[in-house]
Amino acid sequence: MLIESKLPDVGTTIFTIMSKMAADHQAINLSQGYPGFNAPQGLLDLVTKHMNLGNNQYAPMSGIPLLRERIREKVRLETGFSYDAESEITVVSGATEAIYSAITTVIQPDDEVIVLEPAYDLYVPVIKLCGGIPVFVSLNMPDFSVDWEKVNAAVTEKTRLIMVNTPHNPGGYVWTQDDLNQLGALVESRNLLVISDEVYEHITFDGRAHLSLMTHPVLREKTFVCCSFGKTFHVTGWKVGYCLAPKELTAEFRKVHQFVTFSTPTPFQFALAEYIQDPKAYQTLSDFYQKKRDLFCQGLKSTQFEFTPAQGSFFQLVSYGHLSQEPDLELAKRMTIDYGVACIPISVFFHDKKDHHILRFCFAKSDEDLTKALNKIQSLVF
Repeated sequence: MLIESKLPDVGTTIFTIMSKMAADHQAINLSQGYPGFNAPQGLLDLVTKHMNLGNNQYAPMSGIPLLRERIREKVRLETGFSYDAESEITVVSGATEAIYSAITTVIQPDDEVIVLEPAYDLYVPVIKLCGGIPVFVSLNMPDFSVDWEKVNAAVTEKTRLIMVNTPHNPGGYVWTQDDLNQLGALVESRNLLVISDEVYEHITFDGRAHLSLMTHPVLREKTFVCCSFGKTFHVTGWKVGYCLAPKELTAEFRKVHQFVTFSTPTPFQFALAEYIQDPKAYQTLSDFYQKKRDLFCQGLKSTQFEFTPAQGSFFQLVSYGHLSQEPDLELAKRMTIDYGVACIPISVFFHDKKDHHILRFCFAKSDEDLTKALNKIQSLVF
């Protein structure tokens, strides 16, 4: 039987390719975005506790009530706004599932979706699977801020949805209040919906605040906010996140979610519900990662790369166009094989693979690995 591919242009993701290449060549893996250290021991102990208590069967489809209530309290503490735990908060199997389910909830065939590029590689394939049409708007270079004139010009009568990511991957840009206001005015005037990927919500630097779309009165009523416990607590392999949305949107979201994963591992949910009672568990994350960003950027000063320290996320971009026109994918492979450090070429985040001669490094690694990687990067010859 022959299968006609629904995603004929999609192959193995660059993250899988570079991680495998790193393993094959014993390179330090600064490519794929996962922490190179374990979760807090207290959180791990809570998982064991709840496994031993027998919390090992299916959780409710929308998440265990205790965790949804604790998420409500967390959001209220951070923003002053309360979602209804019963009807507006859904525990999901990672932010990837939340984004997939939200796009599937909203998009009908031939609906247009604004995608701000460079964009995380999940968005466009899901839009296409739903029969939607991605409309690409380039972010400003080199800071990856939003050109609102371009966004407004891209909206048509067919536009249904805008994809938002703050703090931004791969660019590290953190949205401002003006960004929220600009988007709010557009959403209100054109009756659009928004999916906001906020998985790096607790990783911002230099005193910047993360401004969730839920903090804007117009956007709050039109947005699916997708968040990740995996990124926050160094447990990306647990695949636990949550989606916040108004009651009417959540009702439709759950219709899709229940047939994607139905429920998320129960002992993890109980452990997280207990762990996030103490806000310090996530409020200290920015300081933790800023030290790693600063260590990495200090070392980059001894290289030939040009860079601006990331505003948020746990990725740092470097530019080499002033040194070489070598394709970024080829340089990333050469660095992995010849210098023992794996990274990501950011051309993969553009639909047309446009090459700006920029590489992305993940600094969510041990200080020892970052120091070793920097020593290797400093020897790079163009």
